[in-house]
Amino acid sequence: MPDQDLLAKLCGTNDSNLHLIEKYLGVPVFTQGNEVSLGKADDQVIRQFQHIVDRITDEAAAGFDVGPDLMASILQLNQDGQRPEDFRDCGIIISGAVKKVYPKTTNQLRLVKALRSSDMVFCTGPAGSGKTFLMMAEALRLVLSGQVRSLVLTRPVVEAGESLGYLPGDLEQKINPYLRPLFDVINTLLPQGFGKKLMESGVIEVAPLAYMRGRTLNNSVILLDEAQNTTREQMKMFLTRMGEGSKVFVTGDITQIDLPQRTPSGLVHCLEILKDIPEITMITMESSDVVRNELVRKIVQAYEDNKNEAE
Repeated sequence: MPDQDLLAKLCGTNDSNLHLIEKYLGVPVFTQGNEVSLGKADDQVIRQFQHIVDRITDEAAAGFDVGPDLMASILQLNQDGQRPEDFRDCGIIISGAVKKVYPKTTNQLRLVKALRSSDMVFCTGPAGSGKTFLMMAEALRLVLSGQVRSLVLTRPVVEAGESLGYLPGDLEQKINPYLRPLFDVINTLLPQGFGKKLMESGVIEVAPLAYMRGRTLNNSVILLDEAQNTTREQMKMFLTRMGEGSKVFVTGDITQIDLPQRTPSGLVHCLEILKDIPEITMITMESSDVVRNELVRKIVQAYEDNKNEAE
């Protein structure tokens, strides 16, 4: 290690990072002076150890916090067999954010790369798999770095079976409860009150899906959440709002469709008819990508197993 400060970041508080590495590799890790070494191990474990240490020190040297999120990303992706070069620039750095965002599974890594390389990205999968969080993080990175002018957030309003017209308050007050999950991500990533200022200034706009008809959104990131609850007509209308210099991110869970019976999902329909367009990327998350809580992962897996048995 070049210096004690870098070594301290590598080790973590009370050597917490070293303990995680030891548990992951199944081999003791030792420190002496500025050196970190591995107990007796085969060549493959040694290569894994070197890769893990290199990733941690690269992030620490760049000034980023070596905390649980980074460690989870490094160890899980290493376990998934990702090559060292696959990790390069995989984190999402948001200007003014409270932390850097890291993908924690191979599918999450694929999603981050797709968000950067494609102008239209669909991501489907179970709750807790990180699809909305990563899409919001990348959208905030784009708007706060000045690469796009605005971020437009929208969501179909069907969960409560109510029309917006019957809800109290102005339009913003009516739509806010439906977009609460997106606001939660903003408040997690940005300093307190910063997200509200961005909305007040119009940099971040919230809009019910039904109010987007007739608009053309240029130089923007447009994020549609809970897309499984769109109708075919709504989805076509939404996708054709895309203007010059814009990106479209769509997320949804096709196992949680809340539309009335016999109303086909616009998300399911468009995933089929648009699958052969090379400029569109589609990512599917699985139960193994659930990182919200270990118990949530088990719940999602149990439901998947039950569905498979029923079929």
